[in-house]
Amino acid sequence: MIKFFHLLRNEIRSLFHAPSTYLAMVLSVSLMGFLYFLTLMTISSEEQELMPPSLFFSMFWVPVLLIVPMLTMRSLAEERRLGTIETLLTSPVRPFQVVLAKYFAAYGFYLLVWIISAAFPLLTVYILRQPEIIPLLFHRGSTIGGYLFVVASGSLFVAIGIFSSSLTRSQLVAGMLSFSILFMLIIGVAAVNILQLEAGDNPFFSDALIAYFQIFDHFEDFSRGLIDTRPFIYYISGAAAVLGLSILVLESKT
Repeated sequence: MIKFFHLLRNEIRSLFHAPSTYLAMVLSVSLMGFLYFLTLMTISSEEQELMPPSLFFSMFWVPVLLIVPMLTMRSLAEERRLGTIETLLTSPVRPFQVVLAKYFAAYGFYLLVWIISAAFPLLTVYILRQPEIIPLLFHRGSTIGGYLFVVASGSLFVAIGIFSSSLTRSQLVAGMLSFSILFMLIIGVAAVNILQLEAGDNPFFSDALIAYFQIFDHFEDFSRGLIDTRPFIYYISGAAAVLGLSILVLESKT
């Protein structure tokens, strides 16, 4: 455990020393601020069924497709390109410790970016000088559900980014691969679900199977305050499986 925490500390330090990390943070926070502004504009223009936090978190996939590839593309790919991964693994450090250290460092930074988004409602209240809108902007059920969804789903998204980085020496290839897998997981499954509905009595896959992998359905449950154990099992077990594959890839290529 001491070796793991030492690696984790070094990974966190390297993240905060890397210019790409700050670029990812600035771009991500700017994008999320723009999405929050769109949320307020949408609510002010017409009545919505969703509360402001739910409407904002419903666009989670946009920052995810930007943040995760930028945060994780250099994690293992850069180590392999520079040849430092071989040196690292010849020391008394196991591959799983290296992968987990990089994963938890990136996952922590991913959550930090989302935590910063909590400042947007506060800035809105400060600018508008209308404290009475605080209960609307910080609707308890929608806010808690949205952040729980971010914490749960982010565990799998970041693991996919780490796995993509373990497959190549190129940061660019790792980022593109991570983006592609995440896009297929989030948007692709949603598209299959739409095709299922259009197919009627001749579905391509089981409805229960599609519902289990349908991330947008999971979000809707969280935003309504319906906290089920199945999404948590899906995301945590999925993250564990993907990280396991990352460890196997790292062991086979070193």
